[in-house]
Amino acid sequence: MPSRTTPPSLFPPPHPSSGPWITAHCDGGARGNPGPAGFGALIQDAGGHSLAELSEFLGIQTNNFAEYSGLLASLDFALTHGHRRLRVISDSELMVKQIQGKYKVKSPGLRPLFEQAKKKIAQLDAFEIVHALRHKNKDADRLANQAMDRGMHHP
Repeated sequence: MPSRTTPPSLFPPPHPSSGPWITAHCDGGARGNPGPAGFGALIQDAGGHSLAELSEFLGIQTNNFAEYSGLLASLDFALTHGHRRLRVISDSELMVKQIQGKYKVKSPGLRPLFEQAKKKIAQLDAFEIVHALRHKNKDADRLANQAMDRGMHHP
């Protein structure tokens, strides 16, 4: 009977000394899609205390580009600050399922962002990404909208 090998996982196994989990609630949006775009991310420690609020205007981009930008910013924060376990919560079902390997990345515009995310995820000891409905991701949505407002020169 032939032996089956399982493909390498996108998510590395946890390392015993990798420290506590941090959580990133991230969101992205575009007004017009494409249109003025921005992302927001709220980073919290294991106790739910805020570590950072990330928010950036991205120029004229698509909604999905903005969602991936929020994920990449969250990954960069974790790696830069020595956090080895990251849980991401996003209301982008497309991005979550692409990162989980359930959906293929068909858009040529998203492929490089997906590849960057995979490389950054591989540098962590543990990673999870989960989908949340928009009303469960209010703080990240607020930060993304603030970024879009800044870019559109609204108060």
